[in-house]
Amino acid sequence: MTKVLITFVSKSNILNMSRTIAGVMNWGKWGSGLSTEDIAQLLSSLVDNNITTIDHADIYGGYTTEKEWGAGWKASGITREKVEIISKCGICYPCDERPQFTIKHYDYSYNHIVSSVERSIENLQCDYLDLLLLHRPSPLMNPVEIGKAFNHLQERGLLKKIGVSNFTPSQMDLLRNHVTIAANQIELSLNQLDSFHNGTVDYCYAHDIEVQAWSPLSGGKLFEESSDYDWVTTRARIKEVADKYGWGLDSMSYIFLLHHPAGIRPVVGSSKLNRVLTSKDAEDIKISDSQWFEIWTACMGHRVP
Repeated sequence: MTKVLITFVSKSNILNMSRTIAGVMNWGKWGSGLSTEDIAQLLSSLVDNNITTIDHADIYGGYTTEKEWGAGWKASGITREKVEIISKCGICYPCDERPQFTIKHYDYSYNHIVSSVERSIENLQCDYLDLLLLHRPSPLMNPVEIGKAFNHLQERGLLKKIGVSNFTPSQMDLLRNHVTIAANQIELSLNQLDSFHNGTVDYCYAHDIEVQAWSPLSGGKLFEESSDYDWVTTRARIKEVADKYGWGLDSMSYIFLLHHPAGIRPVVGSSKLNRVLTSKDAEDIKISDSQWFEIWTACMGHRVP
């Protein structure tokens, strides 16, 4: 009998992160206003439950949340090798902390990217970022300058991987000749399926770019009262599927994303431990393709062609 040798090629842009990512946008000034002690306790509970990847952006809390989280992380006593830290840069957000910004805009100049990362690392007290994302695409992006900034930061050991957020396939093509994109963080939920239709998810899957889904619960829209008739009827169909299998709407949202072969990682933007654990628990729930299409059909309102 002839033996067949199967080899697995190691891909340099594969990310070593928890499947569920904890997003901190609502931990600080823009949400729950957690204290240093609160952050330390929540982070310890997350790590105890193997949720080790934390998603930041420099602008969260009007440029205050990274520093607050850094203090909480140090108070927790959790070592650097036990967590993976994501941050984003590029949005210039007018606020008290940045009075020099007179209008909200994007800046992907060499100097801005480098200084943003240096500041984030200082505020987070983390020495390096596991992943840096360009927060939103700019019509003025210069891929050569972006590549120069990324290379400089990686050579200094300040970044492990580089990625983007909210980028289309053509925008990723613009950068890929100059940088290796490891991830694209995009809006994906039962109420936001555009990236499945416009080729973004397909492009990422084909080019080994990880998909991270922000707002996987539609920003809470799944649970809020609405006067939008179309959404009310869609939600009723979605709930019917959830009730059939005994799932909560939140659990079903995560199950739907986790089943996809692209290996989508939900970014759960809650400061409540039990809500983040709902995504973690969903990782162990396996469904069939036909069940996935039941959810898809409920979202779309019609059968597939």
